[in-house]
Amino acid sequence: MTKLIESCALAVLAFLAAAGLRAADGPNKTSQGEQDADWPCWRGPRGDARPTIRGITTDFSKGLEKLWEVKDLCQGENSQSWSAPSIQGERLVVSGRHGDDDVIFCLNADTGKPLWRKSYPAPGKIDRGSGPRATPCIDGDRVYTFGCMGHLACWGLADGKRLWMRQVEEEGGRRPEWGHASSPLIYQDKVIVQGGGTALVAAFEKMTGKLAWKSMTGQAAYAAPVLAAVAGKPQLIVFPAAGPAGLDPRTGRKLWTFPHTTPYDMNCATPILVGETLFIASAVEKNRGGCRLLKLSAAEPEQLWHSQKLGDYHSDPVILDGYIYCFSGWPQGNSGALKCLRLADGEVMWSVRGMGCGSLLYVDGRLMMMNNRGRLALLRPNPKGLEKLTEFQAIAGHPVWTTPVIARGKLYVRFTNHLICYRLKDR
Repeated sequence: MTKLIESCALAVLAFLAAAGLRAADGPNKTSQGEQDADWPCWRGPRGDARPTIRGITTDFSKGLEKLWEVKDLCQGENSQSWSAPSIQGERLVVSGRHGDDDVIFCLNADTGKPLWRKSYPAPGKIDRGSGPRATPCIDGDRVYTFGCMGHLACWGLADGKRLWMRQVEEEGGRRPEWGHASSPLIYQDKVIVQGGGTALVAAFEKMTGKLAWKSMTGQAAYAAPVLAAVAGKPQLIVFPAAGPAGLDPRTGRKLWTFPHTTPYDMNCATPILVGETLFIASAVEKNRGGCRLLKLSAAEPEQLWHSQKLGDYHSDPVILDGYIYCFSGWPQGNSGALKCLRLADGEVMWSVRGMGCGSLLYVDGRLMMMNNRGRLALLRPNPKGLEKLTEFQAIAGHPVWTTPVIARGKLYVRFTNHLICYRLKDR
C-alpha cells in the first residue's frame, strides 16, 4: 500500500492542471502568421497541446542546441514545484518555491535573463514538494498564478506588480491531498479555478479579484477546466473527484454531472473535447476510474463507452484523426505503457511497454514525447503501430514530470528547480 500511495503522489505532482480551450480532431490548420505562436497558458493558446510551429528539427541524433538554463527556481527542503512556464512575446513566467514562499519568476524567453521576481508567504508542507503545480495564465498585460496552498494572484506582466491576491480557502475552498493544481482559466471578465470544499469551482473578477460566483461542493481533484460550446451555448467542463460536470461559465449554474470516481481522487488529465463529445481519463483500480467517452447535450450527457484498458495517472491524451494516444500505468520506473485507442469504441490498437510515463504534444505533424526519465522523442502518429522517428536524452539524472512548452521556435523543459531552453526550429 505504501508503494501504491507513493506512486499516486508522483502522478499527481506530475500533473499540471490548467486552463484550456476547445481541442480539435485532426491535424493543425494554421496560417503562416499563426506559426511559432506564444504559449500563454496550459496546453497553449488554443488549449489543445498543438503548437503551430512548422519546420522543426527532425533529427535528434546529435541532440538539440541548448540556448540557456536556469537552476534556482526552487530552494530549500521539500520546495519542489512542477509548474510549466507560460510565454508571451519575450516574457516567460514560471513559478517556483523558496522555503515557505511561492516565487514568481519573469525571464527573457530568448536569453533566460531575469526581468523580475516576486514572492509571497505560503506556509505549509505537501508530500513531494510544496511549490506550485498550476501553470500561470497570461492575459494581455496581466498574469494569473495559483499556488499549491490556494493563493490566486494577479500580477502586472511588465513589472511584476501584485495587483490582487485571494486565498480560495477563505471562500470555503479545501485543499486536496497533493495541493491545489487547477491553473487559472480566463473566461470573459472572470478567472476560474477549482477550489474544492464549498467552492468546488470558483470564479473571480479578473481585474479586481472580487468573488464573482462559486458553485458546487465536494472534493477537488487536479484536472484542468476547459471551455466548450454545446448546442450553441458555452459550457465550463470541470473534472473534480466525483467525476466531470458542466457549468454555465457566466453564472456557475450547474448543468450536469456524471459519476466517475478513481483511486485517491486522481482525476488529473485535462478533459478533451472532440466536437460535442468529451473524453476523460484517469487512474484505474478494480471497478473505478479508467476512461470514458461522453456525448454532450443541452441536458444530461450520454455515455458512449467506458474502458479500464487505459489507466491515465497524469498524462494528457492527444486525439488525432479518431485515435487516442496516451500513456497508461504507474508513473514510476518502466512500468508504464504508451497506448493507442480507437476513439469510436475504446478498442486498444497497440500498447508498448518499457517507455515509462510522460507527456505528449502534437508538433508539426508528429507526436513529441517527453518521458519521466527525460527522453525526448518524435513519433509518427499511426494506429497500426508505434513508429519512433528520432530521440535523445534531453535530461539526465532528474525526474521530468512537467509537460514541455513550445513557443517561438524554442522548446522549454522544466524539471525540479531547473528550466532549460532548446532551439527546436532549424535556422
